[in-house]
Amino acid sequence: MAKVRIKLSSINIKELNNVIGMIKEITSRTGLLVRGPIPLPTKRLKITTRKSPCGDGTATFDRFEMRVHKRVLDLPAEDRILHPIMMLKIPRSVQIKIEMKD
Repeated sequence: MAKVRIKLSSINIKELNNVIGMIKEITSRTGLLVRGPIPLPTKRLKITTRKSPCGDGTATFDRFEMRVHKRVLDLPAEDRILHPIMMLKIPRSVQIKIEMKD
C-alpha cells in the first residue's frame, strides 16, 4: 500500500503543533493509523554582531538566534484523509511538503 510522508517545518513551534493537531484530528476521525509526529533535529541559525554602529569602539556584541523546528508524519495514501488535509488553512510561518512513498 502506498504511503504519504508529510514534512512540516516552522520557526514558530506553537503554530507547528497546531497544524499537527489538526492533521491528527482528521486521521483519528477516519480511524486509520498515523505514524508520528517524529521530531527531527532543530536547526539553530546564530548571528553575532557588534553593537557599535562604526564597527570599532566597545567590544560588546549582540547575539541573535533563529530556530527551525521540523516534524514528519507518515500516513496511508487514502483519498478520505488527503483531501481534508489539502483543504486545511495553514499559517504562513509553517512550510508543508507532501510526498508519495511506495
